[in-house]
Amino acid sequence: MQKSQPYVQATTLAGSQQLLPQGPAASQIAIKQLGTNGGGYFNVNSAHPYENPTPLSNFLQMLAILIIPAALTHTYGRFVGSARQGWVIFVAMMVLLVAVFAGMLYAEATYRPLATVAANLEGKEVRIGIANSVLWGAITTAASNGSVNSMLSSFSPIAGGLAMLNILLGEVVFGGVGAGLYGILMFVILTVFIAGLMVGRTPEYLGKKIEAWEVKMAYLAVLLPSATILLFGAFAAVTAVGLSSRANLGPHGLTEMLYAFTSAAGNNGSAFAGLNANTPFYNVARSQCGLAVLASSSLPWLSQAVWWARKSPHRHLVRFRPTGRCLSSCCSR
Repeated sequence: MQKSQPYVQATTLAGSQQLLPQGPAASQIAIKQLGTNGGGYFNVNSAHPYENPTPLSNFLQMLAILIIPAALTHTYGRFVGSARQGWVIFVAMMVLLVAVFAGMLYAEATYRPLATVAANLEGKEVRIGIANSVLWGAITTAASNGSVNSMLSSFSPIAGGLAMLNILLGEVVFGGVGAGLYGILMFVILTVFIAGLMVGRTPEYLGKKIEAWEVKMAYLAVLLPSATILLFGAFAAVTAVGLSSRANLGPHGLTEMLYAFTSAAGNNGSAFAGLNANTPFYNVARSQCGLAVLASSSLPWLSQAVWWARKSPHRHLVRFRPTGRCLSSCCSR
């Protein structure tokens, strides 16, 4: 919908009055999805029919979330002079996304005897369905987007946990525009280093030797965000003002609080909506958590970039088989 007229007063089928909001919703979609901003024009975001009316619009909006981060893997391959390296990262990201989506879909669509229901439709638009709701949930948490077409707090424990895992990994499964790429490169460095220890060869990537400094910075970039989230979540869990915002007690209430800090730290913006996070305590705590993660993780990332730019390729290393060749040989079989 793209209108500038005033709100419309409508009469429902039950005979009551309802105020229908109007506004320039359509023009915000490109900003919201292509820019991985995620903020919707309406309160229910992309579950609103004015913002996401059809299955086609649902598909195009999900595609818009991932199209730039996915394309940047090819850009990376061009920059380092080997398109295969970009394809290796793209395939790794896609495998992770498909695995998370499959787990979430299984948890939401299978029969659950304790609830005596065939599938979990709570918090979902019937016109969108379970599969498209779950796929959006996997994509929006894999990227630093945060838009939703269903309520994440209504997901089953496994599906909600996998959505939060996407953010806790650092949103490296395609991720935000550029952010997912440099995030997964930290995992690449750690993977090559650990593989080098296992086979007894000098770890190297792109012809450059991986040394102690790069590994330490990669560990910091991976561990510091999670440690910061846990510290802020623990602080909220032991204070009365932090506990007072929960809509649910027990494990789900704890998940609401942990997800709030996870989303803030990952610049995601999605939420387990049972938590009233619009309070002075949570506004200040989540903003401080986001700033702490940004400061603690930016320094290792930047130091890695400077360190790698200064390194010269080593031609006399006993190298691993190049990752690009491994991928091409697997694909040819």
